[in-house]
Amino acid sequence: MSSPDLTLPSFAHSIIRHRQLIWRLVVREVTARFQGSVLGVAWMILTPLLTAAMYTFVFSTVFRTRWGVEQTGPFDFAILLLVGTAVHGVFAEAVARAPGLIVSHPTYVTKVVFPIEILPIVAVLSSLVNAGITIAIVLIGQMLLKGVFNWTFVLFPIVLLPFLIFVLALVMLFSACGVFLRDLSQVVGLLVTFSLFLTPIFYPLSAVPEPFRTVMRLNPLTSIVEQSRTVVVFGGLPDLFSLSIYMCLALVSLAASFWLFQRLRPGFADVL
Repeated sequence: MSSPDLTLPSFAHSIIRHRQLIWRLVVREVTARFQGSVLGVAWMILTPLLTAAMYTFVFSTVFRTRWGVEQTGPFDFAILLLVGTAVHGVFAEAVARAPGLIVSHPTYVTKVVFPIEILPIVAVLSSLVNAGITIAIVLIGQMLLKGVFNWTFVLFPIVLLPFLIFVLALVMLFSACGVFLRDLSQVVGLLVTFSLFLTPIFYPLSAVPEPFRTVMRLNPLTSIVEQSRTVVVFGGLPDLFSLSIYMCLALVSLAASFWLFQRLRPGFADVL
């Protein structure tokens, strides 16, 4: 049995070669979420709207969080909140699934010839559906209620791309380790919860005391949330220099995660 290729270009080649399979799996996962439900895909619109309404009431009315001159009312808060939750939702949905990703598909490992290295990218792409719908709600809301249309929203994919690569690296790492460390799902669950409150989603970064602000900037979600709001809500341009650095670090992380995934891969069948 030949040893698996450990290089990142081989992973890219596998994605290209199995792109149709990836697409079918993503479509199957998304449609399976709402099979048998009364409202079906309408939940994909209702869920972010109801969640934003609840958070807006709690944080803008009860705790009276303000974003400064950019925010003039609850609608502005809700818009900023939706963008933040859209970005965090990609991270939360994909990473939370990661420890059980291989474990939940044992037949792919033990009984059929299947490119299991594509499962992490299926998880990441599936998590993008809700984020895309949420951003669409933001754009429609701005146009209908404020008459604002920021063309810079087309740059949102540029902001999101390095973040997706970083999330893919985490999913690949946790999915491989989750086969051998079953308690990892508990740790990852805590990580996802902590990240929700340690990322400037419900509050602006400027509200964080200065001694802690530098530490919070090290959170890999912080800069993406901030830049997403810049291009989607405020009509500004992204910081391409910081995104370039983020991209380089994300690619290094993905290369390391893929290397570990391939090294651990021969042992998956023995454990499952």
